[in-house]
Amino acid sequence: MFRTVAELVEVAEKENRLISEVMILQEMDVKEKSREEVFSEMEKNLDVMEKAVEDSLKGVKSVTGLTGGDAVKVQEYMKNNTPLSGNIVLDAVSKAMGTNEVNAAMGTICATPTAGSAGCVPGTLFAVKHQLNPTREQMVRYLFTAGAFGFVVANNSFISGAAGGCQAEVGSAGAMASAAIVEMAGGTPQQSADAFAMTLKNMLGLVCDPVAGLVEVPCVKRNAGGSTLAIVSADMALAGVTSTIPCDEVIGAMYRIGKQMPSSLRETGEGGLADTPTGRLLKEKLFGMSV
Repeated sequence: MFRTVAELVEVAEKENRLISEVMILQEMDVKEKSREEVFSEMEKNLDVMEKAVEDSLKGVKSVTGLTGGDAVKVQEYMKNNTPLSGNIVLDAVSKAMGTNEVNAAMGTICATPTAGSAGCVPGTLFAVKHQLNPTREQMVRYLFTAGAFGFVVANNSFISGAAGGCQAEVGSAGAMASAAIVEMAGGTPQQSADAFAMTLKNMLGLVCDPVAGLVEVPCVKRNAGGSTLAIVSADMALAGVTSTIPCDEVIGAMYRIGKQMPSSLRETGEGGLADTPTGRLLKEKLFGMSV
């Protein structure tokens, strides 16, 4: 039904459908399942995301001790202070980091599109929920909208850090979340595309440099950054700001940048923050490897 964002928007506008509806119909066709079956499968993903957020706010700690507890710290800060970045943004930051803290603590998360970038979509969803007051159906549709854009990225670029750096992981995840926020807030399909493009543009060139090769540092806090960009870009799109570079061209640029990125900056743990003095010391401490 669609392979590019331009085609996705065209179908949605021509048939006067939400992007989430276009994705539902495509899933029904590809999987040869009923609407109820497709919707139920996605609702299970929402349940997993919700539990991960809830678990994170009780406080979790990774086996290595590198990450954990920051989601709770942010929530406590919000209770006792007026956040400079606003409650919705900081709530998204907390829940995005929290989801990835659960992942690092060997809990169950939903890869959106990967485990390392699993915080952006649920983090933003459960933050904007308090203002937009969506129904359960709208929350599930949020995931279908994010999935529609993720589908395009996966088929035209990459979604893994090993293939294209963290721009492909947190960059894609933040952009997916931004597009979904726009639809939930009542924006148009084109505004969703513009929000996606503006988020991804600000993540281009982001390297994947996990300290000690673990999906903890800097991954957890990068989900915070991706969630922040997602909300800001959604607001800009809803305000009428557009992306000068079309969405599909931004995705294409991400692909070319990823191909040019050296392997040391693509999840190998050989460059970037992993190759800092502290990064090397942590690796040696955790694995007894002299570097």
